[in-house]
Amino acid sequence: MDSTYDAVVVGSGPNGLAAAITLQQAGLAVLLLEGKNELGGGLRTAELTLPGFRHDICSAIHPLAVASPFFRTLPLAQYGLNFITPLVAAAHPFDDGTAAAALSSLAATAQALGSDAAAYQKLLTPLLAHWPRLVSEVLAPLHWPKHPVELARFGLSALLPATVLARRFQGDKAQGLLAGMAAHAIQPLSNVATGAFGLVLLLTAHSQGWPLAQGGSQAIADALVAHFRALGGHVETGTYVRSLAQLPPARAVLLDVTPAQLLQLAGHRLSGIYQWQLRRYRYGMGVFKVDWALAEPIPWTAAECAQAGTVHLGGTLAEIAAGEQATARGQLPARPFVLLAQQSQFDPSRAPAGRHTAWAYCHVPNGSRHDLTAAIEAQVERFAPGFRERILGRHTFSPAQLEEHNPNYVGGDINGGLLDIRQLFTRPVLRASPYRTSLRGLYLCSSATPPGGGVHGMGGYWAARRALRDRFGLAAAPLYHEN
Repeated sequence: MDSTYDAVVVGSGPNGLAAAITLQQAGLAVLLLEGKNELGGGLRTAELTLPGFRHDICSAIHPLAVASPFFRTLPLAQYGLNFITPLVAAAHPFDDGTAAAALSSLAATAQALGSDAAAYQKLLTPLLAHWPRLVSEVLAPLHWPKHPVELARFGLSALLPATVLARRFQGDKAQGLLAGMAAHAIQPLSNVATGAFGLVLLLTAHSQGWPLAQGGSQAIADALVAHFRALGGHVETGTYVRSLAQLPPARAVLLDVTPAQLLQLAGHRLSGIYQWQLRRYRYGMGVFKVDWALAEPIPWTAAECAQAGTVHLGGTLAEIAAGEQATARGQLPARPFVLLAQQSQFDPSRAPAGRHTAWAYCHVPNGSRHDLTAAIEAQVERFAPGFRERILGRHTFSPAQLEEHNPNYVGGDINGGLLDIRQLFTRPVLRASPYRTSLRGLYLCSSATPPGGGVHGMGGYWAARRALRDRFGLAAAPLYHEN
């Protein structure tokens, strides 16, 4: 490797790419290293089932990519990135054949919730009015807020457990809709601050929708890489870094890894107290994922589901909450909560003409070795009778296989660590800056840092911003709301 780099970034997930771009924008010479032959981390697309059927390997739907204050500053459309936004962000079917649906219109969403319409609007309307400023506060490390009044209003509801926040509603539809959103937290819905996950996802649905990348999630990574190269950045793939000794000299090294990999890479060079803190880092539940090649669209009973990019399968709040609680205790519920995406409904490039794809996962105990294919398909069949008859092929990812694909998914944890209140702002450890390690010039820029998982690149941006200030006395390019 060349030794003339100012900074080296290891890992090309959305955070690693964001960090590399931020450093390169500041005029540095930056090297981006990726262990796999393909760039993107969780942003990859491949023919997993049958020829011509393109499946998103990890991340599939991207509300935070569009909302990201950093990605919004980048000219990604110039590199072929096009987002498709379904009419319905997410649908939530019930056993009686009806469904709740999160539409772009908050008023229309509320109207379909019947007696809970007024309560839904009362909760979300004030937050939606300030969402452009709120998103920059929410997707940031612990800091003194620039918009304290708006953030305080959000926090009064966001810090509640989802099960408590749901008490503002009386009917199953509104409660179930909130529960499905909050279950993206991958933890018991009785945990403090799970309400935040539900609110953020509802607000993104009502502000810019839940888009998917045309051609596959790989298109996001491809655009980010193309922009990095256009700025003068250097990329090397097929270079799996197992030790810091492999890296060329640089004033700053940023690692898009979680604490488990950080200890392997640099444990002997980190302080004893920092190593001790990293070993106490907690990973959350894993996921079991299934991709299908389908002869026809999924035959949903509820019409709203056919119009949705994402469908939450779990029934009532009580059922979802009980299932997530059991999974957190190491059990496997008979009816797991399932998150399903049907990209080919809106993007014909995902499958041969007349055919379709579907993508789904459920939560499982971390490192689980159980095959949940039958349970997931039973949940789909529950709300779409005849689904199994349309399956042409399937591909599964167990937690171990997901971790093999991306080492950051320890035990199948796609969030890079448990995102509960104890680790929301103190990930990976409690420090003045969560991005600095105890080794001078070494930084962490992954989903194991604030603001956590999701395709938004903000962990990488904030880490690079910290490194620029510490090591080069430079400022990062301003975020969208700062322009």
